[in-house]
Amino acid sequence: MTSLSDLPLRANLVGKQPYGAPQDPVPVSLNVNENTHPLPEAVVADIAASLAEAVRGVNRYPDRDFLELRAALAGYLGQELPGELRLTAEQVWAANGSNEVLQQVLQAFGGPGRTLLSFTPTYSMYPLLADGTDTGWIPVPRPDDYVLTPDLVTAALREHRPDIVILCGPNNPTGTSLDLGVVQAAYEAFDGILLVDEAYHEFDAARASATTLLPGRPRLLVSRTMSKAFAFAGVRLGYLAADPAVIDALRLVRLPYHLSALTQAAATAAIRHSGEMLATVADIRAQRDRLAAALTELGYLVHPSGANFLLVGGFADPAAAFEALRARGILIRNLGVPGHLRLTAGTETETTILIDAIADLGSVG
Repeated sequence: MTSLSDLPLRANLVGKQPYGAPQDPVPVSLNVNENTHPLPEAVVADIAASLAEAVRGVNRYPDRDFLELRAALAGYLGQELPGELRLTAEQVWAANGSNEVLQQVLQAFGGPGRTLLSFTPTYSMYPLLADGTDTGWIPVPRPDDYVLTPDLVTAALREHRPDIVILCGPNNPTGTSLDLGVVQAAYEAFDGILLVDEAYHEFDAARASATTLLPGRPRLLVSRTMSKAFAFAGVRLGYLAADPAVIDALRLVRLPYHLSALTQAAATAAIRHSGEMLATVADIRAQRDRLAAALTELGYLVHPSGANFLLVGGFADPAAAFEALRARGILIRNLGVPGHLRLTAGTETETTILIDAIADLGSVG
């Protein structure tokens, strides 16, 4: 039987591991930061009706530029913008999850001889996407509190002179919020592509979106996803707002008809119900804060979070704690941050089960 080592694999992929969050049909699955609340039945019915109508036309290719969906996404994002500032469909792009959006950005602006910089720990897919596109990866460590400052970011960008920078805010896996002053400083510090990954933005009630900074900044890109706050992870829809010229660049590397008619129909219908789809966000924030308070009382170090998860320190043996929780039917995430585990806030019932299980683990240490 042929093994991977027998194949003429590209040199920069040799020895690498694919993305691999554990998948296990446990009763309480809190390891990939999903919104664990079910969709409202009325919304399900309308999305199903939209899908049924779309199926009637699947003998034909879908709209490869998905203009209706882009207009809907522009309208949704525009609700967050101040005054008369609005987005048009020409400023919005989408793909099969925000990972594919990021991949297309690297295909268009990265590649051999170019580099991607981000501040670690951060989303584990960034270096994998860099490897897949032959883009050099530059990890810059975050400070002990994980908070980025304009001075820190400016110094790193001027030292390394990357072609692409990704700032994740709130940052995965630390939950750290991202101030817009940092984004502005980063944009001014180099002449490459600056992408702000706002996958968890809807959970961060205290911060404005980087979309408010788009005017006059043609190298600024802001990516989002419907997988988290929208509770739409299984549909796989990520999107991005940027200057129309950036969208034209992404059209050069996208595959033909990359968004199926069914994906377009489901996502467009979901945006029609954005208020109902996002109605659980306040509850998730409340469960996150409840989880943080309970773990702090138990003696754990809980890092501030603007996301739907917490990075929690104080585990003497994170791998053993992970397995102990898994044995109780609770799946969380061990990302290799020393002494830490990442815990997603679920429903009230799921959060209670998680708190009780961690309390039963014993002493902090």
